[in-house]
Amino acid sequence: MVRRGLLAVTLLALSAACTLGPDYQRPPVATPDSWRGAAAVEASIANVPWWELFEDEQLSSLIRTALAENRDLRIAIERIEEARATYGYSRADLYPQVEASAAAGSLKFSGGSLTHTREGGLDTSTDRYSVDVGVSWELDFFGRVRRANEAERANLLATEEARRAVAIALVADVARAYVELRDLDLRLEISRRTLESRREYVTLARDRFEGGVTPELHWRQAEAEMYRVHSFVFQLEQAVVQKENEISYLLGSRPSAVARGRTLGEQPVPPQVPAGLPASILERRPDVRQAEQQLIAANARIGEARAMLYPRIALTGTYGFASTDLDELLEGSSESWNIFAGLVQPIFNAGKNKRRVEVRESQQRQAAYAYERAILQALREVEDSLIALQKSGDQRDAQGGRVRAQRKVLELSELRYLGGVADYLEVLDAQRSLFDSEIDEVASISDQVGSLIRLYKALGGGWPVEAGGDEAAKDSGAE
Repeated sequence: MVRRGLLAVTLLALSAACTLGPDYQRPPVATPDSWRGAAAVEASIANVPWWELFEDEQLSSLIRTALAENRDLRIAIERIEEARATYGYSRADLYPQVEASAAAGSLKFSGGSLTHTREGGLDTSTDRYSVDVGVSWELDFFGRVRRANEAERANLLATEEARRAVAIALVADVARAYVELRDLDLRLEISRRTLESRREYVTLARDRFEGGVTPELHWRQAEAEMYRVHSFVFQLEQAVVQKENEISYLLGSRPSAVARGRTLGEQPVPPQVPAGLPASILERRPDVRQAEQQLIAANARIGEARAMLYPRIALTGTYGFASTDLDELLEGSSESWNIFAGLVQPIFNAGKNKRRVEVRESQQRQAAYAYERAILQALREVEDSLIALQKSGDQRDAQGGRVRAQRKVLELSELRYLGGVADYLEVLDAQRSLFDSEIDEVASISDQVGSLIRLYKALGGGWPVEAGGDEAAKDSGAE
């Protein structure tokens, strides 16, 4: 009768169980209908996989290596495994805990409650043997365990989003470093070509001086300009090696040379780059999704804290055998069992549990502000990248026109100098201006390609968006 009554109470408690605390609802966040200076379209470059966006097989190979070997990404993956184990640990509290125990030993008594031996003396010791199986189960009547489990699951999904954020940043970093390497390669090529030209001018100026055509000043000016360009070559050679070392680090390998693919000018930049709708970043940006999962976890912790204001109900029971004779341990006369229902209600703890609720509520508000901040940051980064991509393209066109004009200026200056109409200083200024304009043109090309990479990252591009992230939490139940 007692067991039937306890079973009925258990079923009634479970059927009437409630979950305290607010259920999560995504905060309303106002996003613009379209980007500034961009048409409202559904399509987005973020839907293009990175291996299709970067049409450079060598760059794609570097990115694949980085995704397999980069240490930051490996750490992020291990954090997922840690969170998955923590989630499974939390889920275990939903189920009964079963333990087996066995004991054997002797007890010695003192006092008057002792038995007599057959010889008339007192028996002051006895043997005891027992084998038991115990069960304990907290009835989650007010949802404390369920809310804790909800919070841990959200933390698991947040770590998965953090891994995606690291992966997207890694792809962008490798692409950026590779573009910068090709930028340095092109600058070095221009500098070396210019250095050879300057050497030819030094020879010409020396010959003209020795022939009495021009003063020594022209020779020394040409020589100084040659050394100036030579110093640029040394700086760029150093920068190339350091950039290769940076790429090697991103690839998780020791410093080494990096194979090249397309030149900087051959890197593709689509004439029209659709950004998609602003609201899409709520579903695509991993940092925004991570912030939302952290908000979900903080929201669930409120319910966990509120449940601690109410009674905790637990069932405990044991079944086994106990005997003073080992030979009779497993006989029916040695059978023993018990089952209890316990209730613990906090009465006075100086407001500790109420303060815990207030702490969780404050943490939830902080998480909500962090979520809103992540959205605002995402909107800003996309807008910055859009305008940078647009204006860097304009600058690239302008710099190309400048280079063409400076080449014509140098050509005319050389003709005037050789014809004795102009001083060598005019040629020297034209040479310097052409060199600077060629370097500036390289920078504008690099800026345009880099702006495309930054926009791709800001939009959360790289992989299709998983629906709900449930894959991260599968197989995480109690073991």
